[in-house]
Amino acid sequence: MNFMRVIISVPRTRAFAWVTLAMLIGVTVTVRLGFWQLSRAAEKQQRHDAIVQQMAAPELDTAALLAEPANFQHVHQRVALQGEWLADNTVYLDNRPMNGRAGFWVLTPLQLNATTRVLVQRGWVPRHQLDRTLLPEIQTPAGAVKIQGRLAPPPSTLMVLGSESETTAAASAPAKIRQNLNLEAYAAQVGGGFAATVLQTDAASDGLLRDWPEIATGVEKNLAYAFQWFALAVLQLMLYIWFQFIQPYRHARRSSF
Repeated sequence: MNFMRVIISVPRTRAFAWVTLAMLIGVTVTVRLGFWQLSRAAEKQQRHDAIVQQMAAPELDTAALLAEPANFQHVHQRVALQGEWLADNTVYLDNRPMNGRAGFWVLTPLQLNATTRVLVQRGWVPRHQLDRTLLPEIQTPAGAVKIQGRLAPPPSTLMVLGSESETTAAASAPAKIRQNLNLEAYAAQVGGGFAATVLQTDAASDGLLRDWPEIATGVEKNLAYAFQWFALAVLQLMLYIWFQFIQPYRHARRSSF
């Protein structure tokens, strides 16, 4: 009670009102930003839960997908496909590391029937240490093959300097190694569009590794940002109390002696 009487008796200036207003605005803004980051984390968690639920759905085979083409749009759906590799159209996406090593993602179209094909991200191979244009040996079986995987978004696009040329005419020997894949140009090269992109999840085979990373929620960053914003709000409040109340109280007590 003595503390409160001393604080109340301390004369206030116009600056106190402005400091109080600034503190209230600052705390309000940082608290709102903290809750916004929490809401972003909740959204990411919901998306991740939906992905996990989709991956837990029963596996679809080629017949089921061809009978209901809309199923090709169910990203992260597990599939078991049978078709034939279009080996001549295999491409290698450069600068795609795996387990800390530089290498390529290998993509090959898989023909399911006469009119339907999918683009399969088959796996990863390391890049040659001395000659980056020297492609590693991989096997692409002829005839009918069976693979397991999950429907996935198209390969990610990396930032490039300048324009990257992609040859689409078969007669001009399209490049095997590419930084990014222009799906429209590539589909024209293959001879038609793709029903979906598939990430192959079989065990390592054909000279390819498939240690694909787990799909993470990504909420850790948002939770860290939320903690920082809330901590900043608390810090503002503590500084306000210290300089506007505790310091004047200590000064008033020293002056009374």
